[in-house]
Amino acid sequence: MKNKQAITLLFLSNIISGLAQGISMIAIPWYFIEIIDKPQFFALSYIIITTSTLFWGIYAGSLIDRYSRKKIFILTNIICGLFIGSVAFFGSVNGYLSEYLVVSVFAITIFNYNIHYPNLYAFGQEITEKSKYGKLNSYIEVQGQTTSVLAGAFAAILLTGTKNKNLEIAGFNFSLPFDVKPWEIYDIFLMDALTYLAVIVIFSLIKYTPIVNEKIHTGSLFDRLKIGFNYLKKNPEIFIFGITSYMLFAFTLVELHVILPSYVHDFLLASGNVYASAEIYYSIGAIFSGVLILRLLKNFDTYISVILLMLIVSIAFFAMTFYKSLIVFFVGSLVLGITNAGIRILRTTYLFNHIPNNLIGRATSVFSSLNIIVRISLISLLSLPFFDFGDNIRWGYLIGVAMMIASISILIALYFRKK
Repeated sequence: MKNKQAITLLFLSNIISGLAQGISMIAIPWYFIEIIDKPQFFALSYIIITTSTLFWGIYAGSLIDRYSRKKIFILTNIICGLFIGSVAFFGSVNGYLSEYLVVSVFAITIFNYNIHYPNLYAFGQEITEKSKYGKLNSYIEVQGQTTSVLAGAFAAILLTGTKNKNLEIAGFNFSLPFDVKPWEIYDIFLMDALTYLAVIVIFSLIKYTPIVNEKIHTGSLFDRLKIGFNYLKKNPEIFIFGITSYMLFAFTLVELHVILPSYVHDFLLASGNVYASAEIYYSIGAIFSGVLILRLLKNFDTYISVILLMLIVSIAFFAMTFYKSLIVFFVGSLVLGITNAGIRILRTTYLFNHIPNNLIGRATSVFSSLNIIVRISLISLLSLPFFDFGDNIRWGYLIGVAMMIASISILIALYFRKK
């Protein structure tokens, strides 16, 4: 594989930033559910933030195809590091953060995700040989989810601390030589901000040679966006597959930030370590996919593979709806990790093989924007008072089942049309 050093540094930077970002993004929803008891404020904020990213995602895709992906990484890390660092400094000085400042960190991280991950995949495609696309996407998944395991473990410790030198993570108890006090939310943000600065240094060291030098479209923003839309219009099979295979990812994001904390708190009646442990099981499943999914499904058509994984996760969602059990919850989180990561690897590899690198940013921004519309609809639905009553949040997983069945139906029709 060419550009090995560049890819290694890319992964290293992703590990460092992903760890602290992961802790922050686990901590913030739990902070609103458990610490200040304002789940409705967070849900409303999440709708507004997600709606805003609809327009940002489209613009971000045009930036990714127009400018140096390395420079985009550096600039976005500077902006996020300075912003989150300022919020953390304010909190440390005053010993307090308002809910608006806490949610602003969540907002800028979500905005960063909407350019970071499309840019990451586009940069990976740019510096990797076509024959290595599947391996690259598997590596990205393993690296990202290994980081998430660590983030989930640290979040479990930092959110709830320890008692009597006993730490409970992922349903297991561990004895420590000392007790850990829960961190304040602004202390977590300070750690997050420092990692952005470290990543800037790493990115500045990256040197690479593009595998294919394709023409960069330098027209107006409208003209560049039009080229991306027209490409997908001329290739409806790619467009439909890209949208339907994205549905599990859309549900997973909403599940993580809206359903999961309330499900743990209101249905399972469990604590922060159980909530954070779900991320650990999810990540273990995703790592499994990163290592083995392409090998296990190598004899299957991509469409059939995605359909199979969606069917499996539907069964898990169904079980989580009706069974109040930590075992079912942890197994369901594991299955979600396996299936979501597996579909993402298959989907990204498919898109890499069918969309040119000089169009990949704009094409994926179209998928992301439509995905955001789906998430807005889901968040709005889950914000209804019905889901705040008793343990009704569990029915959110049944919505996930319905989404998967609808996507499976479309993919089956597309598969036989393709045949």
